[in-house]
Amino acid sequence: MNHFSLENEISSAVRMDAPITRGPALRWQRKMNESGADASTSGNILNVSCGPSKTPMKSMNRSMTQSKTPSTGSSASKTPKSGGKSKTPNKPKTPIGGDRFIPNRSTTQFELGYYKLTTENAGQPDEENLDLMSPSKMEYQKIMSENLHGDLLNSKIISYKSKAPGAPEGYHNGLKVLYSSCKTPIINAKKTVRHIPQVPERILDAPEVLDDYYLNLLDWSANNQLAVCLGGSVYLWNASTGDITQLLQLETSEEYVGAVAWVKEGNYLAVGCSTGEVQLWDIAQEKRLRNMTGHVARVGSLSWNGPILSSGSRSGNIHHHDVRMVEHHVGTFSGHSQEVCGLKWSPDGRYLASGGNDNLLNIWGANVTDTSPQPTYVFSQHLAAVKALAWCPWQPSVLASGGGTADRHIRFWNCATGSCLDSVDTKSQVCAILWSKEYKELISSHGFALNQLTIWKYPTMTKVAELTGHSSRVLHMAMSPDGSTVVSAGADETLRLWKCFALDEEKKKAMKSVSKDKHNPITQRSLIR
Repeated sequence: MNHFSLENEISSAVRMDAPITRGPALRWQRKMNESGADASTSGNILNVSCGPSKTPMKSMNRSMTQSKTPSTGSSASKTPKSGGKSKTPNKPKTPIGGDRFIPNRSTTQFELGYYKLTTENAGQPDEENLDLMSPSKMEYQKIMSENLHGDLLNSKIISYKSKAPGAPEGYHNGLKVLYSSCKTPIINAKKTVRHIPQVPERILDAPEVLDDYYLNLLDWSANNQLAVCLGGSVYLWNASTGDITQLLQLETSEEYVGAVAWVKEGNYLAVGCSTGEVQLWDIAQEKRLRNMTGHVARVGSLSWNGPILSSGSRSGNIHHHDVRMVEHHVGTFSGHSQEVCGLKWSPDGRYLASGGNDNLLNIWGANVTDTSPQPTYVFSQHLAAVKALAWCPWQPSVLASGGGTADRHIRFWNCATGSCLDSVDTKSQVCAILWSKEYKELISSHGFALNQLTIWKYPTMTKVAELTGHSSRVLHMAMSPDGSTVVSAGADETLRLWKCFALDEEKKKAMKSVSKDKHNPITQRSLIR
């Protein structure tokens, strides 16, 4: 018989449309049962309170509305004043539908926010009905809107219709303006960054150029002619026409040229030889004018100061030659124990800077005829040979010097006070330095280990550009007379011309107009064709 009961239970379970006879009562059934018990209880209270109560309808109304607090007219709900213990009345049952708390949503102001977001002008009449309203009605609507919603213009909910209020008088904002806009374009805005070509404008062969750090084999004249020393020969390259001329050839193959230097006017060239001689050549006639002796070792550095030619030798001595006199040797400076590889007169002729292989930088006075000369300043901060020397064109007392492989620093000196102004580590051997008057910059050529040219911004000494291309160390540099082009000579036997300081077109036109007025043939010539 058990299987019959199992089948009956299965069939009753699968009948979904039949009422459920088992299980707990539904929620609405429980509510109905509770309401029935409350009705019987309220009826008893009504019967008891009908006698003594003066207002029976009041108790009935309260009981019918299912108030949370007991009726005031019921004697059963009152606490007895005397006799027995005080008994707290029972908590009334929760009425139907009162099991959830519904807050007053008017406090959240959703309607007000929606009204302000969807209305173009909150508190103002619609534009369509504006013409149909009388002035009194418009004023009435405005007052009613303010009373109902408050001042909508002053209280904003995601509204960006009106401008921000101005700062109070006397308020100072310490923050800086990071961004600004200008409706009118700036027509005459000056370019802050110029283009610097990363490749040379021209490459020339320089066979047999000596790979010697202590020599000075390159110089550019005011007449736009470049003098290059190749072994025992000196060649002239005319940058205006491109013509190449061999100026001289030494007698034996063992001799070589150690230095060249143009006079300021550009019509005479001084040549220092490995034999210790200093020759003076007339370029127009291609003729040697003088052969000045006196050094016991090779001459590796030369510098002009008017008619005075100073020459530095491997012996450590500096001879001064007055080319106007028969007895040309007028003075000697002896301040170095090793070879003088750097020699430069200041633009105003007040100081002579000499750098030697003894790691010393000496600053001399202009009195070359002194019988017992002593350097004005001796700087020993460099840790290697000091070959690269360059005077600042707009500050005649400021000198830049560069050290060799063990030093690698460019240092700046104030020769009027004898102080070191600044120092920067270039990370490679400094071979030569040149200043750019146009851009207040300087360019340095380097050897081990990068073999590059670096342009620096003065006085911050931040790198502006690096020019690469030489496969070996860049030993020598020279600048064109207009200051726009730099030529570099490397141990890879090449000459590279870099147009890294090109002038602006407006300034170039102004210079040409000035040169035409003065009939100056030097500045009229173009640099490179």
